[in-house]
Amino acid sequence: MRQYMSFAIPSIRVLLIVNVLMASRICLSRSIHPLLQANPRTLPLLLSKQQHPKSYPCPLWSSSFSLCLQILHKSTITNPTSFRSHSSFSCSSTPLSPSLPMEESIENNPLLQDFDFPPFDVVEAKHVRPGIRALLKKLEDDLLELERTVEPSWPRLVEPLEKIVDRLTVVWGIVNHLKAVKDSPELRAAIEEVQPEKVKFLLRLGQSKPLYNAFKAIQESPDWNTLSDARKRIVESQIKEAILNGVSLEDDKRDQFNKIEQELERLSQKFDENVLDATKKFEKLIKDKKEIEGLPATALGMAAQAAVSKGHENATAENGPWVITLDAPSFIAVMQHARNRSLREEVYRAYVTRASSGDLDNTSIIDQTLKLRLEKANLLNYKNYAEVSMATKMATVEKAKELLEELRSASWNAAVQDMDDIKVFSKNQGAQEADDLSHWDISFWSERLRESKFDINEEELRPFFSLPKVMDGLFDLAKTLFGIDIEQADGLAPVWNNDVRFYRVKDSSGNPIAYFYFDPYTRSSEKRGGAWMDEVVGRSRVLSRDGSSARLPVAHMVCNQTPPVGSKPSLMTFREVETVFHEFGHALQHMLTKQDEGLVSGIRGIEWDAVELPSQFMENWCYHRDTLMSIAKHYETGESLPEEVYLKLLAARTFRAGSQSLRQIRFASVDLELHTKYVPGGSESIYDVDRRVSERTQVIPPLPEDRFLCSFSHIFAGGYAAGYYSYKWAEVLSADAFSAFEDAGLDDNKAVKETGHRFRETILALGGGKAPEEVFVEFRGREPSPEALLRHNGLLAIPATASA
Repeated sequence: MRQYMSFAIPSIRVLLIVNVLMASRICLSRSIHPLLQANPRTLPLLLSKQQHPKSYPCPLWSSSFSLCLQILHKSTITNPTSFRSHSSFSCSSTPLSPSLPMEESIENNPLLQDFDFPPFDVVEAKHVRPGIRALLKKLEDDLLELERTVEPSWPRLVEPLEKIVDRLTVVWGIVNHLKAVKDSPELRAAIEEVQPEKVKFLLRLGQSKPLYNAFKAIQESPDWNTLSDARKRIVESQIKEAILNGVSLEDDKRDQFNKIEQELERLSQKFDENVLDATKKFEKLIKDKKEIEGLPATALGMAAQAAVSKGHENATAENGPWVITLDAPSFIAVMQHARNRSLREEVYRAYVTRASSGDLDNTSIIDQTLKLRLEKANLLNYKNYAEVSMATKMATVEKAKELLEELRSASWNAAVQDMDDIKVFSKNQGAQEADDLSHWDISFWSERLRESKFDINEEELRPFFSLPKVMDGLFDLAKTLFGIDIEQADGLAPVWNNDVRFYRVKDSSGNPIAYFYFDPYTRSSEKRGGAWMDEVVGRSRVLSRDGSSARLPVAHMVCNQTPPVGSKPSLMTFREVETVFHEFGHALQHMLTKQDEGLVSGIRGIEWDAVELPSQFMENWCYHRDTLMSIAKHYETGESLPEEVYLKLLAARTFRAGSQSLRQIRFASVDLELHTKYVPGGSESIYDVDRRVSERTQVIPPLPEDRFLCSFSHIFAGGYAAGYYSYKWAEVLSADAFSAFEDAGLDDNKAVKETGHRFRETILALGGGKAPEEVFVEFRGREPSPEALLRHNGLLAIPATASA
């Protein structure tokens, strides 16, 4: 038995092959106070880094989210406080006094009001500077008072601390979320100006010795063993995080540490902005339809809409002109369907060199970030930054590397066979490039091979996957598995865009238990790419409005899928369907928590490498016959997806599994290499490291000019630094969790409901209040096994050998 996860998992030698794609994303940084650091997916608001909403980002090129490539209409409700009757949750029980000595506008600043649902529709850039500064002044006073009166008890330490943390989390979360979905130069400038002040406060909070000593006193008290598991986890986490935040450093070293954190925050934000700007900068206007031959009608419609937005008012899908961009739906369509090889090459080269030249070049930002992360690790007495990252995860550096290598060697032969299959197929089709396939050929010929082998054309399937039908089927599945009802509640909460939908989640008795926003469509001019989930507010007993019932959780889900074209609804690819299921899995863990300790409720406090379990688990249901048939209805005729097409989708599930797995292993491996062995300023550049890693993780080596690292936001502007391996780690857990339903019998409705109830009461309900390995065993009855993962990806029969 080999210990991969702090708990036993059979050797991955047996693990002849590997898993494959994954999906979703997160962000968070360590300059945040431990309490703010619940979990990547949880507090994007206060990240010391630029918090991306759930910022649970999808893995790059994931199976469920090939759109995660990196990766303003006012509500009818103008007075958010008019819903005070929904008092089971509120952003704060201590509204700010309007008498603070700030600008006159402070009194009416929407960020400082006492609201139940954030006033997303009225917050503007002009509110950020005065609002955040007034908030920080109030919270600084609250912190001073807490330090003066602190005692090693829950009411005199943890509860007032949670209120401070929550207020900043919610308010900064509003601002940061708007930057991700409604970006503007004015908002960027405002955030950039107050961000150092926010980071300064977080460092002050995270390095508070009175609070640290009080937590230590609780841990050492004779009453320690009487605390609940959740409270013990909170105390242990705060002590560990305080140390990682520099609480034990002496004055000079602490000053140095704080300067590093401030600079890392700035670099993270700049990196992300450069990626967004570089992505928006590329536009290719096409007037000759022959140049885009092969693009499906949906892609042509999007390209024409893009042209209209750029001033070509008469553009149409049929006659053009068309504008190609690097946004995921446009990029993927060109790579998979454009017969014009030179167009594919131009777009591919533009994509893999984003943010790598001129004013938007991220190279120096990466170098400086890695240098500062290493300095930070050394100040904390760690050898490298990866050790700092692993201090709060299930894995260790050694276990993560061991897992990746086992998976790499297990996937290699399958990936080589994938490439051979494409070469043979393209040659048989008379492709001139068959003997010299390059990166911009792989997706195109893979799609043609998939269509030929399984007789499936993804574009022809779109009419069967309209967004309204997909959401109805997803909600029906949630009712079957978890006994909840989901209903539209548009108008109850202000939204940031007219496309955003708002939903209420109710238990079997009809009582509201949670709410969530859903922002589905790409908006290239203002919205960050990718897909993510994040919290708006978390469940909390302390922050109850009425003093009895806990504040209810609120989440948001954000995707970048194909928008409606003309009178047609959003017609989704199957990958986009998987992405929605994935993000909904994250949202379920946040919304269905039964943990009332706010610091470990929902997605808070869950180890990063376990947080993808519910999201990847939900993807499996896209291949469940009854579920798929419930959502796959032709948007015009109501016709169900033909049975033979469903069987083909099932057969195609493992298509190119080896190649997809290697792609993820490359990303995870270069991440760990840069954060363990790389020496900033040494003889080897960051691109040398990527090429060296790619020799063993890519059948076709990257282009010499490949600069994908310059847009690798997961590790340079998110929470995945030395943590990208987490996608693979969590896949073992999620596949094994789904296998419990397979064991029970997917056709046995009673057994499925019983197993779903058990999943809800453990994986979804316990939050970060119990160690993830213990939660898994409580659900599954045993430790996890990789067998289900390998079986689901069709790789069990592939011999495991390393590359030459």
